[in-house]
Amino acid sequence: MAEIVLVHGAWGDGSVWLDVIPVLQRHGHRVRAVHLPLTTLADDIAEVRREVASFDGPVVLVGHSYGGTVISGAAKDNPQVAALAYVAAYVPDEGETIPSLNSQFPDSPGVGAMVFHEDGWSFLDPNLFPEALAADVPPERAAALAAVQRRTHSGCFVAPSGPGAWHDLPTAYAVSTEDRILHPDLQRWLADRAGAECVELDASHYPLFSQPEAVAAVIDKISVRGE
Repeated sequence: MAEIVLVHGAWGDGSVWLDVIPVLQRHGHRVRAVHLPLTTLADDIAEVRREVASFDGPVVLVGHSYGGTVISGAAKDNPQVAALAYVAAYVPDEGETIPSLNSQFPDSPGVGAMVFHEDGWSFLDPNLFPEALAADVPPERAAALAAVQRRTHSGCFVAPSGPGAWHDLPTAYAVSTEDRILHPDLQRWLADRAGAECVELDASHYPLFSQPEAVAAVIDKISVRGE
């Protein structure tokens, strides 16, 4: 049994893990999903650190999308974190930002769904959300996800990351091969650089909904290494 903290990405909340959580619980794990403030990267890292501290023993951190940047920071110099798992997620190293990582590969077709306001807050065009993030999710559910999305401040994306905790911890990565928002080749490059145990899922940016069993299997496997 492992203690696991699940970290969502931009424009979402902890409920994106609702299909994965029961699978992990059936396997005997203790699981919590955080709700990031999505105000700054530092605020989000602090929230995850608080959640980790609520457990007594070693913790596996799992990040989806932007949540990968958050867990990389929350795990650094945190002796309670035993392993990391990234699901269609960013795995930055020191000084890198989400834009700087994205710039290494061609733009993904879904980037046109992003809308940024002058005050820094961003959201995804609800009409483009399903195709950009959730093309393999049932249409009604994808539309509901678009309707409940949370605004995310652009400061989360442009804040430079600290040293990557993945240098020092067992790491797993699940690549979404049909991702239209985070380039699959960038995902592969990040996984390779991190020396991660890597699997590829024939999925959109949201395998949490379309392939929860496969996502849980990745977490299961790295949890064993973190014990």
